[in-house]
Amino acid sequence: MKKTIFLTVTALIALAAPAQTTLSLDEVKSLAVKANMKTRSAAYATAEAQEQKKEAFTNYFPTLSASSTALKANHGMVKIETALGGQQMNMTLLDKMWAAGVTAVQPVFMGGQIINGNKLAKTGVEASQLQENLSRNDVELTAENYYWQIVTLKEKEKTLETISTMLKSLEKDASLAVKAGVGLRNDLLQVQLKENEIESQKIKLDNGLSLCKMTLAQYIGMDGKSIDVSASADPSQLPGYPDSLKVDHDAAVANTNEYQLLQKNVDVKTLERKIEVGKNLPQVAVGASVQHTDVLSAKNNFGLIFAQFSIPISGWWGGSHAIKRKKLAEQEAREQLMDNKQLLEIRMQKDWNDVDDAYKQLVLAKKSINQSEENLRLNRDYYKAGTVNMTDLLNAQQLYQQARDKYTDAFADLQNKIEAYKKSTGQ
Repeated sequence: MKKTIFLTVTALIALAAPAQTTLSLDEVKSLAVKANMKTRSAAYATAEAQEQKKEAFTNYFPTLSASSTALKANHGMVKIETALGGQQMNMTLLDKMWAAGVTAVQPVFMGGQIINGNKLAKTGVEASQLQENLSRNDVELTAENYYWQIVTLKEKEKTLETISTMLKSLEKDASLAVKAGVGLRNDLLQVQLKENEIESQKIKLDNGLSLCKMTLAQYIGMDGKSIDVSASADPSQLPGYPDSLKVDHDAAVANTNEYQLLQKNVDVKTLERKIEVGKNLPQVAVGASVQHTDVLSAKNNFGLIFAQFSIPISGWWGGSHAIKRKKLAEQEAREQLMDNKQLLEIRMQKDWNDVDDAYKQLVLAKKSINQSEENLRLNRDYYKAGTVNMTDLLNAQQLYQQARDKYTDAFADLQNKIEAYKKSTGQ
């Protein structure tokens, strides 16, 4: 009966515990992009730019306006004096009137302002989309850093478990040796102190891992949920050198969002200059109007067509300076494009150097693990043979732990460096 109750309680606890969601790296990045405010703000900016593009397109269509005028004067606006039968008579007319009409004006030539305005709006959409891509890249990089932090801490937990198992076995042997009178009690105490140190490290590591998981969960929109990651860093399998990722940096610049955004800035400045020129050119429009009037109780309907031709003569005085100002802004944008192109290539080379360095550090860390394993094995054999003391053996175990931890750190660092290089080269 007690066994049945225990099983029932255990089952209820398991059901009550929150289910843990294990996520891959791609899932984490996808969730982060959807949940992060930075990417949502960039998406809103793109939507706004698209609406502005639609708004600019309406400038191709005729402008329609309706007007209505009603008038009531305190006396007639037209005075008529006449003589009738030898008597002088005065009459006043137009003390009230009403008129209404509809007018349509179709722009024919506006100095290129409408065409260039639409091109400018289209360029704005493209620039917003590039900025959205940059925001997405930043969010993905941050999410990946959080991801590999968790992987690192999990691997270090595994290392602590391995060391803890070794120490338990060593404590057992030391305890038996002390009881048999062939071992030193000091050796047993050293092992127990080392076990306490490992337990302390476990507590700190568990707290750090829990905090990292909470941070990642909040970042990807799963705040309050229990999550885990699926990746691992197995020291027994050294990944190959990522030489297939390297690209021609000079050719790759044009594929980056940063370079394309700078190019769009040049396009914007060019179009703004053309629009400014268009403001100082003649403008032509045609139109039609339908009017209805009610004067002296006589209703009248009529229509008309017209053409408008205007030259902004007085605007030329200040317009020439405005055009020069736009030309200077355009030239500055072109120079910024060339300067930043070089900086982007330098950043690509730096990111590749970071990848190369991170991989070499990983290879060294792998070599250190192999050497520390052999060193630990030899010290274990020497201790059993009585040629080394417990301190030497525990130092060998510590070196082994440090080597594994360095490999874990180097593995995570390599993954982050690879992702940064891929982003900087537009891959």
